[in-house]
Amino acid sequence: MIDLLGTAAGAALVFAATDIDDIVILTLFFVAARSTGRPRTGQIVAGQYLGIGALVLASAVVAAGLLVVPDPWTGLLGLLPIALGVRALRTSDDDEAPTVVTGTLGVAGVTIANGADNVAVYVPVFRALGPADSGVFLLVFVMLIALWCAAAAWLGRHPRVTRVVARAGHWLVPTIFIAIGVVILVSSGVVGHLLDRVG
Repeated sequence: MIDLLGTAAGAALVFAATDIDDIVILTLFFVAARSTGRPRTGQIVAGQYLGIGALVLASAVVAAGLLVVPDPWTGLLGLLPIALGVRALRTSDDDEAPTVVTGTLGVAGVTIANGADNVAVYVPVFRALGPADSGVFLLVFVMLIALWCAAAAWLGRHPRVTRVVARAGHWLVPTIFIAIGVVILVSSGVVGHLLDRVG
């Protein structure tokens, strides 16, 4: 029983450490859902599960030695939130926050792009776990995704958050997405890798 609790606590720690930034993105999605109706709440939740599920599956495949991920190139996923942010800036109306993502696959895509670095953490964890412990990790992840979505939905209804997004959302939301993409590109090392190839 103590081992089970220790494994569950470890899973919660791994999830929280790698997905804390998802709260910001999910909150923006829930604010958009309340103000524009897109993406819908169900699409946000489904997209988050789909995105995290894809990251966990990729990590498990890499941990099993079935696939080798070229490390810095995963940073190119940062181009997705940058593209979404730029598109939203170009089509934004000064009176309302732009809709950056409209459906389940868009939410999943942003989750995967923002979580590309999660794979680097998940792979050694899954390599070290046995089947039973892996099952505990997956169960904890499933529960914490629901908690993350609930927390973001609550923040998305908070008057201060909605006021800020209502006042500055037309530039704030796309700028946050662009900033996330830039951080992904820079922290992954893909920019330096590309410069080395050019130089």
